[in-house]
Amino acid sequence: MSYIKKPSARNPSLKPNALGLTVRDYEGVMSTLCAGCGHDSITAAITRAFYELDVPPHMVAKLSGIGCSSKTPTYFLSGAHGFNSAHGRMPAILTGASAANRDLTYIGVSGDGDSLSIGLGQMAHAIRRNVDALYVLENNGVYGLTKGQFSASADPGSKSKYGETNPQQAMDPVLLALSLGATFVARSFSGDKSQLVPILKAALAHRGFALVDVISPCVTFNDHEGSTKSYRYTRQHDQEVVEADWIPPDFVPPAGEITADYAAGTSADVTLHDGSVVRFTKIPEGYDPGDRDAVVSYVRRKRTAGVVPTGLLFLDPGGSEMHAANRTVATPLAQLPYESLCPGAAALDALQRSYR
Repeated sequence: MSYIKKPSARNPSLKPNALGLTVRDYEGVMSTLCAGCGHDSITAAITRAFYELDVPPHMVAKLSGIGCSSKTPTYFLSGAHGFNSAHGRMPAILTGASAANRDLTYIGVSGDGDSLSIGLGQMAHAIRRNVDALYVLENNGVYGLTKGQFSASADPGSKSKYGETNPQQAMDPVLLALSLGATFVARSFSGDKSQLVPILKAALAHRGFALVDVISPCVTFNDHEGSTKSYRYTRQHDQEVVEADWIPPDFVPPAGEITADYAAGTSADVTLHDGSVVRFTKIPEGYDPGDRDAVVSYVRRKRTAGVVPTGLLFLDPGGSEMHAANRTVATPLAQLPYESLCPGAAALDALQRSYR
């Protein structure tokens, strides 16, 4: 209930992180979502990931669009910067904010309706630009805020709460992101916190756009027989492809090119730019999370078979993120003096002459 405030009392046994903050310092206000909503489980996982990474809340910017999912940034990191944008427009706001201040850690939270319908073009270009951000897509296959219409991710043949059958094909955000060149693509289930938290930590450590598609059942409109986004269906058809653990960086981060050599049927470690390591285990025979074409084929085969593959499905740690690709200055634009950002008419004339 929105009028209920969280108690200010704290359990003295809560363990502080390296900043001296407890997990309570990474929480937000009381959720107003339906009891049992998968989005609240994702919020808890996000809270835990930031706490365990020792990220200062004031150095985080959280952005969202419109929908049940886009309400959730209010429920974590009260001390962070926040912006609730127009429907589907969050990726453009996120891109602009990142361009202005590269020092912040960015997280965008969206839903399948917000990202795959009205905001599809926005998300596609954020992926293509490889904006350095964690993008959490809370996927329930339904427009919960407007009473249960099918969304673009609803599977063909699945049924609505009112008994209608969806005749249209579904968009798969994982396959879409892979086709657009995303450098980090993962899928998880809101009910599997042990898998989701390490994935979120790896995504935050990744330099570039990290899409995490989370199947998050809507308990009010899409958690029934015939739904392919329900708790029961997801638990029965979830197949963990790759178990991924995130390992903190050592004292000497690597500076050279990052490469990875995955051997089928074995474990593999991939070192990110900040020195942290993503460890892949339980890799199925023939699966290579560094081979984009192979991952696309694998996800398609599983989808045809009605299986929901989860885990960190693809990782390219060597991708060039937006600032590197555009060779922007190291100092965040937000910190540059006005004279540097607007040097005057003479400098503008000189710039224009250079293009003639």
